[in-house]
Amino acid sequence: MSVKIRKAKVIDPLSQWHGKTVDIQLQAPGQPAQFSEAAEGKASISSSDKLLWEGEDLFISGGFIDIFADYREPGYEQKETIESGLRAAAAGGFTDVFLVPNTNPVTGSKSSVQYLLQKAKGGPVTIHPLGCITKDIEGISLAEMLDMQAYGAIAFTDGWKPVQNAGLMLKAFEYARSFDGVLLQLPVDASLSAGGLMHEGIMSTKLGMAGIPVLAETILIHRDIELLRYTDSRLHITGVSTAEGVEMIRKAKAEGLKITASVTPYHLALTDEALASYDSAYKVTPVLRSEADRRALIHGLKDGTIDCITSHHRPHEWDAKAKEFEYSSDGMSVQEVAFSIVYDAVQDEVSLETIIEAFTSRPAEIFGLKRTGLEEGTGSATLFAIDNEWTFSPQQVKSASANNPFIGRSFSARVLGIVSQNNIHLNS
Repeated sequence: MSVKIRKAKVIDPLSQWHGKTVDIQLQAPGQPAQFSEAAEGKASISSSDKLLWEGEDLFISGGFIDIFADYREPGYEQKETIESGLRAAAAGGFTDVFLVPNTNPVTGSKSSVQYLLQKAKGGPVTIHPLGCITKDIEGISLAEMLDMQAYGAIAFTDGWKPVQNAGLMLKAFEYARSFDGVLLQLPVDASLSAGGLMHEGIMSTKLGMAGIPVLAETILIHRDIELLRYTDSRLHITGVSTAEGVEMIRKAKAEGLKITASVTPYHLALTDEALASYDSAYKVTPVLRSEADRRALIHGLKDGTIDCITSHHRPHEWDAKAKEFEYSSDGMSVQEVAFSIVYDAVQDEVSLETIIEAFTSRPAEIFGLKRTGLEEGTGSATLFAIDNEWTFSPQQVKSASANNPFIGRSFSARVLGIVSQNNIHLNS
């Protein structure tokens, strides 16, 4: 039985169908999808077809890309495996996922890159390993980035442990420039954030928790922008969380520096007010900031200063989070509902087309992913609906972990499934 999708609006500038409303016929597994102009009125559906969806608020775009996610394997399979991570990605509409190198052993050699690629081969989601910048993510000497790049590493980062040594980062920029590589940095200065638990401000004072100042973000961004200017290399700041950080990136872009940036769904949706309950589910890196910072992030997404949206998916087993706030692990496992969180947080100010570009075409352009438009039989795709209220229930969690404070919440947008390698994978 084939599946038919009726009246889906296409958001994909690469496609001849961009801006049009189409009917899509999904054949047997492995067979190309067929696109056609949407039929007027109520189309007849044959007995061999299953009508998946029909409505005014149905959309199809290029497949979503997540540029910073952690599937924990190898070494931390009690938190997540590649298999469970790929299920979460597909449920969230992602057809491509970049995996951070903070595993055990780290992704720091051609063999570790090849291991990840082989492990995910044949799945509905394509993974792209991120190689580490420094050997064993120790921040002492450079890793063999060129070697990893030759075997499939898409870019380079020390992930959750950003490079702190300015001299070493300078060498990394110079090395990466030789092959036009991109370095990703989490904007956290370790010395200024040491011992901090949340954003330094009114809420941290009220709650009696040690704060992390805005300076812990801006001083690292400032340093890396200066190094970027000196080397003429390429830098991506992932997880920018402050108004000051956004403005620094905006000015660097205006200067013509090769800098791009991404934001997480939870920094667009939440503030440090969420920590009033001392719930460790809201303990993340970078920390949740003020409402003024959140507003600046939305504005940065709207005006193009922030290029991408990335989940920073960081799963943890139950007992890593179910302890005193000070001792609990950082991170949220939100890949499954990343689009839903973002849409509800910014829909009143940011156009749907801009949101989709941040999930699709912008990360593809920055990191050199070759993508084709949604033509017959080619391209990956994400199917989603808006103005379609639903509740994310515990039974819908595909990740191996459930450190997701959005479980049980209602959303007005949802991912219905993905089309990948000519196969459709539908959410239940």
